[in-house]
Amino acid sequence: MTLDLRLGYDFLVSIQGREAFMDGSLNNDETTRSFNTFYHKTRRRPGETFLLHPSQAILGVTLEYVKLPKDVCLILGMRSSYSRLGLTLSTVVQPGYVGCMSVELTNSGKNAINLTVGSRVFQARLVKMNAESNYFASSRKYMCQVRPEVSAVNSDKDLVILNKYWKSLNNIPNNQNY
Repeated sequence: MTLDLRLGYDFLVSIQGREAFMDGSLNNDETTRSFNTFYHKTRRRPGETFLLHPSQAILGVTLEYVKLPKDVCLILGMRSSYSRLGLTLSTVVQPGYVGCMSVELTNSGKNAINLTVGSRVFQARLVKMNAESNYFASSRKYMCQVRPEVSAVNSDKDLVILNKYWKSLNNIPNNQNY
């Protein structure tokens, strides 16, 4: 079964800031910078447009707020009409998810694409799972959101483990911030 979903109001637009790069590690010798400094927040009303330039990536949300059953996952893709313009997206939403779905849109074409807020841009495929998910068994990074959120990759537990290993390889005391 598939459902068409609409482009929401809120966007985080990636911008070139003063920092050289987004640090997806904990191995930096300076304090971890917020990813928020790499995005500009903007909001549009239904019917307004948003211009997505070639090679530009933005974070947005679906207009629809969903609550998935514990045994259904959702595969979110582009409607083919928008894929043919060069718009790309690939998102899997876990069983039990609640909120507006975050969308990471990229214009992979050579021409700017003008998108209309509220238009049916996405196609959701619902997939029934064999067993119920334990989605709520642990804390989730992106739960019940209604606006786009920047990456929380730096809160991943594996990065803490890898950072400790990196420090041991480089003879850096664990209590020293890197």
